[in-house]
Amino acid sequence: MIVLHYTGMESCAAAQERLCDPGAEVSAHYLISETGKLWQLVPEAQRAWHAGAGHWAGVTDVNSRSIGIELVNTGDAPFPEPQMAVLEELMRGIMARWSIEAHRVIAHSDMAPARKADPGPRFDWRRLALSGLSVWPEPAGGGDFLDAARRFGYPPDATPEATLAAFRLRFRPWASGPADETDAAMAADLARRFPVDRDAPSA
Repeated sequence: MIVLHYTGMESCAAAQERLCDPGAEVSAHYLISETGKLWQLVPEAQRAWHAGAGHWAGVTDVNSRSIGIELVNTGDAPFPEPQMAVLEELMRGIMARWSIEAHRVIAHSDMAPARKADPGPRFDWRRLALSGLSVWPEPAGGGDFLDAARRFGYPPDATPEATLAAFRLRFRPWASGPADETDAAMAADLARRFPVDRDAPSA
């Protein structure tokens, strides 16, 4: 998988210092500044401490099964064009090298809905989807939102409220209130096209 993050820090230098500090016990494979400067901090074949507790689509040890990319952003600002362009180029290479499909590119908030909110509501997931680097729902049908979201990959132990919040952060950041027909239709489409493989290894 690829897991996308924002640093949530005021500067690139502060984020880089923290990601390279063994005492902080946090790391990532890549860091991209607002200007598009790219650093590789951990080799792709090695495990980085970027995901933490949580899981996605049956994978419970996400750190061991993913590449983490940190984007310098405080969480409430747009992601600049130079940064997005470098991210897209980087992702194309990673996905080709590791045979990662578009539906295996997720937000940190997807795998840890109750704990994380990055890369946040300002991140342009639709842009990635249009380039084949992520997925985007094509609302059709309906049904139970929570069931469909979990069949797409959201953790089964996350509360309904946390799951809805994480789903909307990625697909409907402007929406509010209880889960509605649009949420259900979007989740149903994703679950239909990209269902969790229940027989796949969960490690």
